[in-house]
Amino acid sequence: MAHKAEILAPCGSFETLETAVRSGCDAVYLGGEKFSARQNAANFTDEELKEAVRVCHLRGVKVYQAINTVVFDEQLEDCKKAVKFAAENGIDGLITQDLALVRICRECCPKLEYHASTQMTVHSESGVKMAKELGFSRAVLSRELPERTIRELTSLGIETEVFVHGALCMSVSGQCYMSALIGSRSANRGLCAQACRLPAQGEKISKAKGQERYALSLKDMSYVHKLSQLEEDGVSSLKIEGRMKRPEYVAAAVDCCKKSLENEKYDLKALEAVFSRGGFTDGYYVGRLGREMFGTRQKEDVSATARILPELHELYRRCEKRTKIFFRIKLKEGQRAELFALDSEGNEVTVLGDMPQKALKKACDGEYVKKQLSKLGDTIYEFGGLEADIGEGLAYPASQLNESRRQAVEKLNEKRVEFFTKRAEFSERDLTDFEALPKAYDDKKIRIMLSEFSQLEGLDFEGVELCGVPLEIAAEAAKAADAEKLMVVMPRFTFDERALREKLLAAKNVGITKMLAMNIGHCLIAKELGFELHTGYAFNVCNSAALGEIKRLGATDCTVSFELKAAQIERLKKPVKVGFVAYGRLPLMLTANCPIKNDVGCKNCRGKLFDRTGREFPVRCPKGRECAEILNSDILYLADKLSDFNNADYMELHFFEESADRINEVVRAYKTGGKGAKPENATNGLYYRGVL
Repeated sequence: MAHKAEILAPCGSFETLETAVRSGCDAVYLGGEKFSARQNAANFTDEELKEAVRVCHLRGVKVYQAINTVVFDEQLEDCKKAVKFAAENGIDGLITQDLALVRICRECCPKLEYHASTQMTVHSESGVKMAKELGFSRAVLSRELPERTIRELTSLGIETEVFVHGALCMSVSGQCYMSALIGSRSANRGLCAQACRLPAQGEKISKAKGQERYALSLKDMSYVHKLSQLEEDGVSSLKIEGRMKRPEYVAAAVDCCKKSLENEKYDLKALEAVFSRGGFTDGYYVGRLGREMFGTRQKEDVSATARILPELHELYRRCEKRTKIFFRIKLKEGQRAELFALDSEGNEVTVLGDMPQKALKKACDGEYVKKQLSKLGDTIYEFGGLEADIGEGLAYPASQLNESRRQAVEKLNEKRVEFFTKRAEFSERDLTDFEALPKAYDDKKIRIMLSEFSQLEGLDFEGVELCGVPLEIAAEAAKAADAEKLMVVMPRFTFDERALREKLLAAKNVGITKMLAMNIGHCLIAKELGFELHTGYAFNVCNSAALGEIKRLGATDCTVSFELKAAQIERLKKPVKVGFVAYGRLPLMLTANCPIKNDVGCKNCRGKLFDRTGREFPVRCPKGRECAEILNSDILYLADKLSDFNNADYMELHFFEESADRINEVVRAYKTGGKGAKPENATNGLYYRGVL
């Protein structure tokens, strides 16, 4: 049997769920009232989740629940309860980014499937293999990948899920901190404020109305015309983005995807009318980045939506037929009528009716019975056939045939729900049953993270435990500094993992033995190449249970998320040493599309992005890296607040444009806990105000 990819529809409310299943999707994904990366959607109460499972499983549609925000220690018990509820009520799989969920599923309900969210930045061979090793049954691949990479990753023995329609974030998913740092609304907590949709330019923004440009706003993606190729490539799930979208949008997207896979004509114009930002793009899929990928929502887009909505109601007015129903009826004199019903999946029910009577006029026959039983109306059943065993000269009222048919459908509905519902047992386990390391207090080590080779010249390594250098300059850096002090800092995203491995081997050959991993794939590479593994802030670790998984990965320590408050770091139970980012321009976005290049061109690049308030955000475009980084306008400075981080074993100081002299000055300030090196544009980051 040929491979068939499922069409996966987004459901932000129960109304949208009913629309999705009536439109013919194969699976839905949704969120509960907590831990959903779309906290502003209506989402589902526990009772609605139960009903969602019933409605979907009746049709053979799978239900995936997104428990895909990062979790704080104080939320771990509630998170466990959410997983338990999902397991015991027949959710088909969880979508998650937090390693704590891996721990919960493995320890408490190993039979419940879980999928690696796109927030985990799974985009490479090592990432997919590591996801499989962690127990994920499916990886939701990063949106930035071209078709050839998707095809390669799909052959690695784990299901893959690919976004095929909907909004594109400017940043690589899981690596965007702009909303959090600007307004405490964390994308990793499901509350992104979509700052990328606001004006931004590679030069100062004109105040004149209509002159603003939107260097961070991408068009929506659409691969509807590529679905057969993706299915042929072996992709398991074709995912539509849009849990915040209205039912008509979901109906139009599902309809287009279905027809595309069946090689039927579909109405992409209707899909564009219901929502777009000046059209669609397939730039990432075909590997053609650039200005044509950018767009904003225009007045004409809004007008088109208003016109198309009534027409789209027709797509889900009638229920999608999901299975055939076969009847067998037995009408014999002196016996109660027996109606057997069987669906295509083999579920069978029997209904007993009244006794047939002697016919006073016309006796009933197979055609008469078929006429009544085939009236299946707005049900999921298509009439599949009738086998009739009817005695001679008997009459049976149409009303009783209709009632028997109604009862048979109801009973078969319940049978189908049970048939498609697989519940998983949940056993209580302590997620932090490890021995905790003691607090470090004043014995915190200093690690410095450099951006350029030139920063090494004149650098004072006294009192510096480790010096992180970008992979691209690691081998060269070993010529200017003690290799024992150096640690390779991995890129958070790469399209060419083969070249990455070659650079790592070159670094190892000159004596560098330590690696700072920035995604789960790096953990596998470190193990294979024999590097000492350290894990960075890009893992977004926010709780003690996730630290337990970091230890299982073989890491010696972990730099926790800078979205944590200082007080939350203090309460962490540590199975490995813990560090925090204590200085530098924090990253706002990691982008495969360079915003400056696409706005003003590389020749006019000033190395900065400007927003509508006049703030300037440095953009790092390192030679040899495939992604640009947008950095914060302010500089994190905590040298005078280190006593609030007694639980941390080390601090990371990140240097972007600083000279060696300035780096030495900052390091001295952190050794003494002074304010002397504090910059004018200093910030405490999120360590005191936190995120929502």
